[in-house]
Amino acid sequence: MPRIDPLTFGPQVCGVPAPDAGAGREWLVADGLGGWAAGTVSGLRTRPEHALLTVAEPELGPHVALASLDLTVTLHTGTKVPLYTHAWESGALDPSGHRLLEAFTLAGGLPRWRWRIGDVVIERELALRHGEPSLAVVHRVVSAPAPVGLSVAAMCTWRTAGGTRRADGPRLRIERVADGVLVEGAYRLAGPGWQPVGQWHLGARAGGQVEDLWLAGAFGRQAGPGETLEISAWAGRLADRPPAPPVVLAAARERAHRLVTAAKAEGYAGTLTLAADTFVIRVADRPVIADGYPWSGHPGSLAAYEGLFLDTGRAPEGRELLRAVAGRPAADDVHAPFWLVHAVDRHVTRTGDSDLARELAGPLGRVLRRSLNGAGPLVLDPADGLLALGGAPGVRGQLSGKLVEINALWVNALAALADLLAEGGRDGSGPRDRHARARESFRRRFPAPEGWLHDVVEGPAAAYPLGAGAQHDDPTLRPYQLFGWSLPHAPMRGGPATAVRAAGEALLTPLGLRTLAPSEYGYDGAGPEQGLVRPWLIGPYIDACAATGRPVDGLLDALAAHLAECGVGSIGEAAHGDAPHRPAGRPFDARAVAETLRAETRYSP
Repeated sequence: MPRIDPLTFGPQVCGVPAPDAGAGREWLVADGLGGWAAGTVSGLRTRPEHALLTVAEPELGPHVALASLDLTVTLHTGTKVPLYTHAWESGALDPSGHRLLEAFTLAGGLPRWRWRIGDVVIERELALRHGEPSLAVVHRVVSAPAPVGLSVAAMCTWRTAGGTRRADGPRLRIERVADGVLVEGAYRLAGPGWQPVGQWHLGARAGGQVEDLWLAGAFGRQAGPGETLEISAWAGRLADRPPAPPVVLAAARERAHRLVTAAKAEGYAGTLTLAADTFVIRVADRPVIADGYPWSGHPGSLAAYEGLFLDTGRAPEGRELLRAVAGRPAADDVHAPFWLVHAVDRHVTRTGDSDLARELAGPLGRVLRRSLNGAGPLVLDPADGLLALGGAPGVRGQLSGKLVEINALWVNALAALADLLAEGGRDGSGPRDRHARARESFRRRFPAPEGWLHDVVEGPAAAYPLGAGAQHDDPTLRPYQLFGWSLPHAPMRGGPATAVRAAGEALLTPLGLRTLAPSEYGYDGAGPEQGLVRPWLIGPYIDACAATGRPVDGLLDALAAHLAECGVGSIGEAAHGDAPHRPAGRPFDARAVAETLRAETRYSP
């Protein structure tokens, strides 16, 4: 029977609200719709997106609803002990409930806090109801010499996930309802002993932003050992009360077990399987990839497809996604058509789904043709069959020329399309011929005298003030050349391995690959293309190593340890290029989780 090992932190981590301790480790629970609950191990909100209920609003983007539930315990002596903490505009942390945290545990993807006040022990567990914007929270008295008072203050807002709301702005609409409150007509809170308050708390800090929070009121009851205080918060169908919080928690645990069982996951692959689940959401009743959390509302890259769907036993959902996306890849991503073809190819190869190949081969051919129709930034060079980019915004800054990864993806897509046509009983000779020509041109054009591949060929001279060749080729050592070996139909398969070795020597870190070698001009280890580490590139690197006979053992060990370092139970978007490789960007990244899981599944002994 699959077992998911819990991740637990003691008081020396979760009781310290510092960036390298409890406030630097973040947890996430997703609702399967693009909404989430998230925060830090210590309980301190360090991002504006940290909240116990964030609702995916299809037209408006994710909205923060319930910022926090602030728990205070009244001991049998009458002493009131706050177990929460907030940062304030003044710089103060008040109160300091994090100091009483005994442990934080992520078990089966669900967070649990345990506070100790002498011989009184209180726990909090929470879950989101999958497929519903609905939060369930259970506070439990684990031990106490006598009943204690539990009071939970609801700190509310309603704003975009990355924004702020202030008391002097638009009035927050509040309506009293049975055993709770309705906020802004958007979400509802319910629980025992509700007492309305109605008061702004000014100057709450969440990372670099300051906001005002509305104390709507507090839930409360007396509870002895084994007794609980349960709170629900939900959006959507506000008149339909969700199941009791213990029922929601039990359903979430059972679902986690099913996911790991379906994935046949062993070891830390089980934890990665649950992390992968957070990125598979449904929007307008069809599957979508959330690219990372905090989620912006934009679909993620199909580069994550294989790990998220095929290595987790979710091929039927993946098939639904591919059918929905085929013909409509992201218009603002020049890589999207090639990753789409790659995803369909991997799906058909691994599942034997000839019907899907037959259905999508034609639309995929049209997708590739449309991407080169002259309206977009990509242009097919008739002289060599390679693709030139006309400086598309967002593509590694705004590069132009023939980029190594775009052309590796192009060569791979042509061969994949030919295979899909053949699998579906159609003639694939056209793309097969174009693949052979582009592959030959790639192998002739991209190798650099330094022993690795050019990053860009035929780029503008002004873009390369140092080391530019006569044709304005850029030999800068970057990781994107690895796609020349890593993809199933990669153009450099069977070619020399010197570039893969060079990439490993200069770019490999414990958490992934740097975007620039430290020896190169402009390296600073922090900029997106100046040496920042991208964990997701560990997948292409391991594939390239395997394709060239280089060892892959141990390459994922540090990422396994990283599951307890930043986004707890998950893998982040980026890290600094220099040791100790501090986290950067979002703490939960779809491609990083997907590629680590795929590599672990494929290459683990």
